[in-house]
Amino acid sequence: MATMTRTPGPVTQTGSSQGYRRPFAVMTILFFMWGFMTVWNDILIPRFKEAFELDYFRAMLVQFAFFGAYAIGALAYNIVSMISGDPINRIGYKNGVIIGLLTSAVGSALFYPAAVLTSYPFFLGALFIVGLGFAMLQIAANPYVTILGPERTASSRLNLSQAFNSFGTTIGPIIGGWMIFTLFNRPGAHGAESVKLPYLCFAAVFIILAVFFKAAHLPDFANPERVGRDLGALKHPHTVLGMLAIFMYVGGEVSVGSAIINFLGTPRLGSIPHELASKSLAFFWGGLMIGRFMGAIALSELKGWRRLALVILVPVAAAGVIACVAGPLSAEHYGVFLALLLIAFFVGSASPQRMLALFGFINIALLATGMIASGGLARWAVLAIGLFCSVMWSNIFSLAIEGLGALKSQASSLLVMAVLGGAVLPPLQGALADRFGIQFSFVVPMVAFAYVAFYGIYGYRAGRADGAAVPIIPPV
Repeated sequence: MATMTRTPGPVTQTGSSQGYRRPFAVMTILFFMWGFMTVWNDILIPRFKEAFELDYFRAMLVQFAFFGAYAIGALAYNIVSMISGDPINRIGYKNGVIIGLLTSAVGSALFYPAAVLTSYPFFLGALFIVGLGFAMLQIAANPYVTILGPERTASSRLNLSQAFNSFGTTIGPIIGGWMIFTLFNRPGAHGAESVKLPYLCFAAVFIILAVFFKAAHLPDFANPERVGRDLGALKHPHTVLGMLAIFMYVGGEVSVGSAIINFLGTPRLGSIPHELASKSLAFFWGGLMIGRFMGAIALSELKGWRRLALVILVPVAAAGVIACVAGPLSAEHYGVFLALLLIAFFVGSASPQRMLALFGFINIALLATGMIASGGLARWAVLAIGLFCSVMWSNIFSLAIEGLGALKSQASSLLVMAVLGGAVLPPLQGALADRFGIQFSFVVPMVAFAYVAFYGIYGYRAGRADGAAVPIIPPV
C-alpha cells in the first residue's frame, strides 16, 4: 500500500551522504516490515468474515479500524504541534520511530487475548492500536529518509524506500495466507485462532526492532520549523482538492486490495480458494513495487541509456519474480498490462498531473473490465490496478504542497490525515457488495480513481494563476 510523508522543515545535519548509506539501509528494513504487516489486513478480512459469520460491510471494518487510527493519530499529532510545537522536533526522529514500534508491538500482542475471547470488536481495537503505532512510524520515518543525504536525491530515496515497503506488501500475502489459512488453521478450532501466533511474532519483531534502533548509532537531526497555529494551507484550493485526492486514492487502492480474495472466490472468477487467492495479492501489491522502483530509477542520478535500460528491465524482472513466488495461477494477461504500464509511464512521465489523469482513467477501464468480464481477463484486470496506483501518492502529494512555502509542513500534515479514505471507502464497498454483489461493488474505487484523474486534469491548478507543475518523474 502507499506510504505517507511529512515534509520536514530546515534541518541541521552533519556528515556526508556516504555516511548515511548504513542508516538508510536500516530504514529500508523498517519500510519493508510495515508494508509486510499492513497487507495482512487483506487476509484478515476473509478470515474474520468466515470465522465470525460477517457480511461484507462488517468484515471491511478491519480497514476502518486500521486506517481510522492513522487519521486520528495524525490529527492528534497536529493538534499537539499547533499547541506546543512539533513533537518530533523535541524527541527526535529516532525516538519517534521507537515509540511507533513499541505501540505497534502492543497492538499486535493484543491479538492473542482477542483470539482467546473470540471477540471481533477486541480484534478491531487491537488493529486500531497497531494503526496508531504505524501513524507515528510514518510521521517520523518518511522525513528521516529524505534528509539522509543530498536534497537533490531525496525523492529518489523516498521512492526507493517505498519500493521496499511494496516488496513487503508483495510477499506478505503469500506468507500470511499460508500461515493463517494452512499452517495455524486447525480443524475444529475457531477460525480466529489461526491469527494468534503470527501476530505474537509481529509483536516480538517490533520489540526487537525498537531495541535495535535504540542501540544503533543513527544520526539525528534538529528541525527548528514549527507548524503554524492557523490553517493557512486550507486557503489554497489546490491543497484542499489534493487532500480529497489523497482520500480517494488511498480509499480506492485499499478497497480493491481488500476485496480481491473474496472477488477471486466467486464462481465467475473460478471459485479460487482463499489460500491461493491470497497469493495472487502479490501481483496487486507487487504492481506498486514495480512502479515505485521505476520512479526511484527515473529520479536517480543515473543518466542516458543506463536509466532507460533499468526503467525497462527492472519491472520485467520484478514481475518475473512475483510470478515465480505467487504460485500456480496462470499470468497470461499480466504481461500485457505490464507493457501498458511501460507505455503509460513514458507517455506521462514528464508531467505528474498528466500521469495522474492517465493512470486514473486506466484504472477506471480496468475496474470496468473486472465488473463486466469473467475468468482470467477479469481476474488480471483487477490485479493489474496495483501497477497504475504505484506513483499516485507521490504525484498527488507533490502537486498539493507545491508553491506553499512555509505552509508546506502544515499542508503535509493535513494530507496525512486524508488517508482516512482507507477507512471510509472499504466499508462502503462492502455495503454495496452485500446488496448488489462484489463485482458491482467495484464502482466505489471507480469513482475514487475518477476523482484522481480530475485532480490531474484540473484540481492541481485550482485557484492558482500559474497552472504549471514541476515534473516529479523526468522523461527517460
